[in-house]
Amino acid sequence: MSSDSKLKTTLDVAGRKLKISNLNKVFYSATGFTKGQMLNYYIRIAPLILPHLTNRPLTMKRYPNGAQGKFFYQKECPSPHPDWIKTIPIWSGGKNRTINFCNTTDLATLVWAINLAALELHTSLSVIPKINQPSILVFDLDPGLPATIVDCAQVSLLLKDYFDKHRLQSFPKTSGSKGLQVYIPLNTPVSYDTTKSFARLLATRFQEKYPSLIVANMKKAALKPLRY
Repeated sequence: MSSDSKLKTTLDVAGRKLKISNLNKVFYSATGFTKGQMLNYYIRIAPLILPHLTNRPLTMKRYPNGAQGKFFYQKECPSPHPDWIKTIPIWSGGKNRTINFCNTTDLATLVWAINLAALELHTSLSVIPKINQPSILVFDLDPGLPATIVDCAQVSLLLKDYFDKHRLQSFPKTSGSKGLQVYIPLNTPVSYDTTKSFARLLATRFQEKYPSLIVANMKKAALKPLRY
């Protein structure tokens, strides 16, 4: 590693030269956790998360002034970017153009993204080249007051029991500052329309069975403790 100032550093990552900036900038004010520490953290856990990022279109949620500051979502891979950064072109009907998403295939790309203050890495549920075929089904458990993460955990266990009975694996994952997600890997080719219909139907049935705990329709957030 070489440094030409207190703010900018050149980092050698797997043979790639990356210009890193503001290593001492505090990104999590409650603990004093800095950008440099965050980069170190992602470098250490890269072997665990890269398999979940590779070949999935990436949307970055960037926090230029740290986790407590303003953020913005970025789907288009930032330009300019190193020529070795791989991208995934996907046509967007809503924007009437092709969006070139970043493809985080290696450690250098991951470090480059984190240096852009991408504190959250949101990937597509599908893997290229089968971009219209989800490989994962996700249930997003979002607690509205007075519900808490404990209520989310309770619902996740109900979901686990349901999928266990149907001989399907399910995995919990924390989401944001208060929620929980349940992931179900899919090993059968299906469309997004199929998974959406199934998820909506199951959520509705769970709401009918547990009306004091679950609401399937986000618009009814004030009526039930847990949006699902």
